[in-house]
Amino acid sequence: MCGIIGYVGDKEVLPILIEGLKRLEYRGYDSAGVAYINPEGITCVKSVGKVEALSRRLEGYKCQSTVGIAHTRWATHGLPSINNAHPHIDRHQKIALVHNGIIENHGYLRSMLERDGYRFVSDTDTEVLVHLVEKYFRGDLSHALGKALCEVEGTYGLAVISQDDPEKVVVARCGSPLAVGLGEGEHFVTSDVAAILNHTRKVIYLEDHELAVLTKKKVENATTSVSMYTEHLHCDMYSRAEEIQWNVEQIEKKGYRHFMHKEIHEQPESLLNTMRGRMDRDGNVRLGVFFEKEEALKSLKRILIVACGTSWHAGLVGEYMLEEFARIPVEVEYASEFRYRKPIIEEGTVVLAISQSGETADTLAALKEAKKRGATTLSVCNVVGSTIARESEGGIYLHAGPEIGVASTKAFTSQIAALYLLTVFLGRRNGLGEGDASDMIKALREIPEQVDNILHREKQLEDLAELYKDSENVLYLGRGYNFPVALEGALKLKEISYIHAEGYPAAEMKHGPIALITKDMPVVFIATRDSTYGKILGNIEEVKARGGKVIAIATHGDREIRKKVDHVFYIPEAIEPLTPILSVIPLQLLAYHMAVMRGCDVDKPRNLAKSVTVE
Repeated sequence: MCGIIGYVGDKEVLPILIEGLKRLEYRGYDSAGVAYINPEGITCVKSVGKVEALSRRLEGYKCQSTVGIAHTRWATHGLPSINNAHPHIDRHQKIALVHNGIIENHGYLRSMLERDGYRFVSDTDTEVLVHLVEKYFRGDLSHALGKALCEVEGTYGLAVISQDDPEKVVVARCGSPLAVGLGEGEHFVTSDVAAILNHTRKVIYLEDHELAVLTKKKVENATTSVSMYTEHLHCDMYSRAEEIQWNVEQIEKKGYRHFMHKEIHEQPESLLNTMRGRMDRDGNVRLGVFFEKEEALKSLKRILIVACGTSWHAGLVGEYMLEEFARIPVEVEYASEFRYRKPIIEEGTVVLAISQSGETADTLAALKEAKKRGATTLSVCNVVGSTIARESEGGIYLHAGPEIGVASTKAFTSQIAALYLLTVFLGRRNGLGEGDASDMIKALREIPEQVDNILHREKQLEDLAELYKDSENVLYLGRGYNFPVALEGALKLKEISYIHAEGYPAAEMKHGPIALITKDMPVVFIATRDSTYGKILGNIEEVKARGGKVIAIATHGDREIRKKVDHVFYIPEAIEPLTPILSVIPLQLLAYHMAVMRGCDVDKPRNLAKSVTVE
C-alpha cells in the first residue's frame, strides 16, 4: 500500500502524476515512483523518501507521454528501497504495475514463476502480479490482467499499463479502495480522490472484484463473478458516478503549520456539520437511512460496535451513552479480533462499524463477517462513498470534512457527536422522555462554542508542553466516560511524539501502573465534576503521595482540585456524555505541541498510514 494515481488523456502525464503523489503524501509512505509509456518502452523512475526526491530525479527526463501511473509505498513486504518501490515492471520493460494491498499466496506464485524462468528483483508480494500479467499478455492488457487475478488470493487496488497496448490504463479492486475520475477526453484512477480534485470532482468508486479499462474517451468494466474478468465488458459505469462535495481548498493548510493543528481548530465547525439538519428543539433526531431500518431497530436487542484505534475509543464512549440512555446492551470489539473468535450473532443484533476513512481493512472484514452471520449492519464513516459505507445497510456520515493529518482529531469528536445523536434517536424508542431528549439536544448545541472556548486558551497547553516535552513516559487516567479519553490522549501522544504513553481506568492504577510513578513521570488525570469525581480525587492523592507530577483536566470553577495537582486546565461544564468531546481537545493540543517541540513530523508520523487498508 499506500497511494495510487494514474492518468490517460491528451495532457503531459508527469506533472499530473507528481501533483497527485504530493496530494497523497499525508497518508504516510517511505518511497515513490512513476511509470509512463514512451516509444522506446516503459520509463520507470523510483526513489526512496519523499516525493520531492522523486521530482529531483525526474528533472533530466523528457516526457511527452499522456499515459502513466504512479505510487507512494508504505512497506509491507520488504524494506524501503528502490527495488521494492512501485511501480514494478516486467523483464522486458513493457508492462508496469502499481498495487495497494497484500497478495497472500505470493510465495506460491513466486515459486511457480521462478520455475518458469522469471527473475525477481524485489522482496515484495506485488512483483508476482506484473510477471503474471506478462505471462498471460497476448496483446490485450485487460484480458491478461483478468487471467492473472484469477490466480491471486488477497487484497488489491491496482493499475497497470503496457507499451504494447498503449492507449489504456487497466485497473482492478478487491478489498483496497480505488476510484475512477471522469474528465473530458481524459480519465484518472486513484486510491484517494484528494489526488485528482484539481482535475475532476466526478468519480466512480470501484466495487470489489471489478476491473475497469480506462482510455481517454471512455471507461468500461467487468466483474470477477465470472471465471474471466474480461468476459462481459460493458459501459454502464457512468450511472454510478458521484460528485465529490469538498474541494482542494478544504485540504490546504490555510496558514496553519500542520494539517493536524488546522484540523484541531476546525472542530467547532466539524461538530456543527455533523449535527446540521439532524435534530430539533423537541428532542427529535433525524438520521435518514436509519428510518429505513425501522423494522430491524424495533427488534433490536444488542449492538456490537467494531472499530480500530481512535474509532474504537469513540465506540467505547458510545457504549456508555447507549447503555445509559437508550438502555440497549452494547459490546465494543476490536475489529481485528472480531472475525477470528467465532462471534455469536443472535437475532436482534446490530453490528455498527466505525471508521474515519471507511476503508479500514480489519473493520471492513468484521462488517462482512457480521453480514455473513445474519446481523443488521450499520456504519459511522466520514468519507462519502467509502467501502464500509457502501457495504453496510445504513449509517451516518460525519460530514467533518477531509482529515489529512494521520493522527485523527476532528473525526473522533464528530464520531462521538454522531453516537450521541444515535443514542437520543434510539433512546426515544426505548423510553427516553421528550423533556430529557430535548435537554440532551440543547446540551449538544452548546458544544461547538465550548470547544471554541478551549481553543482560545491554547497558549496554556503550549506552556505545559514545554515543561514536559522531554518526558520518556506519560500515564493518562480517567473514569467513566473519560476512561476512553485517557486511552485517546495516550494514543495521540505516542503516535506523533514517540513518547511512551498509556491510558488506564484510574482505579486500575493500583493494579500495576502505580509501580511506575516517579517524579519524572507526569500523570494526566481527566478529572471533571461528574459521577466519578470523588473517586478521581482519591486517585490523584495516591499519585501525589508517590511524588508524581499531576496534570488535571478539570471543570470550570473547580477550585478544590487546584490545591491537589501541579497543573490544571479547565474545560466548560457539560453533561457527562458530552464531556469526552471537551476533555479530549486539550489532550490533542498537548500532544501536538510536545511533538512539534521534539522536532517530529506531526502530519506524517513514522510507520503510520492514514488509512490502514491491509490487515
